[in-house]
Amino acid sequence: MREAAFVKQNKDKWLIFENVLSNKTSISPDKLSSLYIEITDHLSYAKTFYPNSNTETYLNGIASQAHQRIYKTKKESKNRIISFFKTEFPEMFYQHQRELLIAFLVFALFVVVGAFSTANEGDFVRSFGLNDAYVNMTLENIEKGDPMAVYKQQGEFNMFLGITLNNIKVALMAFGYGIMLGIGSLFIMLQNGIMLGSFQYFFYEHGLLWESARTIWIHGTIEISVIVVAGCAGLVLGNGILFPGTYSRLESFKRGVKNGLKILMSTIPFFIIAGFLEGFVTRHTEMPDWLAIFVISSSLALIVFYYVVYPRQLHKKNILKT
Repeated sequence: MREAAFVKQNKDKWLIFENVLSNKTSISPDKLSSLYIEITDHLSYAKTFYPNSNTETYLNGIASQAHQRIYKTKKESKNRIISFFKTEFPEMFYQHQRELLIAFLVFALFVVVGAFSTANEGDFVRSFGLNDAYVNMTLENIEKGDPMAVYKQQGEFNMFLGITLNNIKVALMAFGYGIMLGIGSLFIMLQNGIMLGSFQYFFYEHGLLWESARTIWIHGTIEISVIVVAGCAGLVLGNGILFPGTYSRLESFKRGVKNGLKILMSTIPFFIIAGFLEGFVTRHTEMPDWLAIFVISSSLALIVFYYVVYPRQLHKKNILKT
């Protein structure tokens, strides 16, 4: 890369860093530390490809000024958890909207594949979408006139706990499989997408699409959405290996792991909410349609706001500050 192109690509970050050092603006110590790591990587890159240049001199100067300040000011906040969810995570997640979109599109594609395959291959739902035991049990419930009885078989708390732990396990897999260059995370999206598509088409064939949708999406809106977010975390990890940019590959991998873990941690409260809804609310299939629609709509609005709208708002706000 030519020196002029390198400067043009990164000058906005350097300007933010300069403004922080000159007290013209302020950012969190964690974000300052992250910027510092990026600046030092840029400095190493400049030393390698543009030795004794003005770029190297400039980067060396601001990196030196920053070192002492960072390690004096980086203190853990008493409200660390609140600040993580309120500012630290959303600011970081803005950088990974592309990975979120890819995870969502892959998941949505295989929902369609699952539904199409179930419609055209009678045994698909038993072989790939759902297992025999679940299909047989559901058919028995349909015959008894209570197709959603599966959500009433366990006690509320046991179901809440079991579902929450299982969903967190799936999220951990979606993230951890990202080590396979992101392909493993996409495979988890494939599996869950096919399962959902098969499930919904199975009920459609029995004339129960609305009954199933208004029931499962009470908890599924949040549950399925944050599984997609966990797939995004796996892609962030995989991209850290594949696309180091100006970082060393090891440093890029570390950043991928760190950011992926932050994304994964953001899903835990949502999995708890989804588990609560499935354990305590979904079982009430007698609730009026308007209430089910309200819960589903509110859940979707919460997810879209926190993972898409809010990070963009914070990013825009930070740009205006600088």
